[in-house]
Amino acid sequence: MLLAEHREAVCAYARRMTADGLVVGTSGNLSVREGDLVAVTPTGVSYDELRPEDVAVLRLDGTPVEGELRPTSELPMHLAIYREATDPDGADIGAVVHTHSTHAVAVSTVVDEVPAVHYMVATIGPSVRVAPYATYGTQDLADAMLAALDGRRGCVLGNHGTVTYGTRLEQAYHRAQQLEWVCQVWLAARGAGTPRVLPRAEIEHVVDRLRGYGQK
Repeated sequence: MLLAEHREAVCAYARRMTADGLVVGTSGNLSVREGDLVAVTPTGVSYDELRPEDVAVLRLDGTPVEGELRPTSELPMHLAIYREATDPDGADIGAVVHTHSTHAVAVSTVVDEVPAVHYMVATIGPSVRVAPYATYGTQDLADAMLAALDGRRGCVLGNHGTVTYGTRLEQAYHRAQQLEWVCQVWLAARGAGTPRVLPRAEIEHVVDRLRGYGQK
């Protein structure tokens, strides 16, 4: 089976998305890239029942390679990131996570950008842009997303959800979690008053510190 390890990881993280409350039902999707091949969640399949052989494998141009089930309807977003997005640090993009997390969706109906209300915004960029709404599964949505991702590692999709990427699935997923949490903080702060925002220089400083964060 092609990309067997990656397809197992896709299943595991798809179930984790549900357990962590980042999606409901079969909403949201994720993918992993290796070379010219992409393993991506199928459309309309319960994540509790998802098996590695159900995970579709396609080429970067969208040509099916392996798997009997149709890939997610949001395939254009995933492929657009792998083909056209550029990580701010020039890192390879090896995984994409798309969620329908509650607080991020709520924020997307209120503002066009989430400012640096917490230093963990730095995991995404100097701020988090909200892409204009476009119908799911369309090239219009993929194009709006790419514009919002310029200089960022994730964005909020207007009236829809979030998308984040990383070199590995673990990293992309962690960014999705952080993005949802930042949106929750912003909503709470906005409800209490006018949030104080960190200056861009501090976010850039945090970005430098995060490069050496954790165990090596």
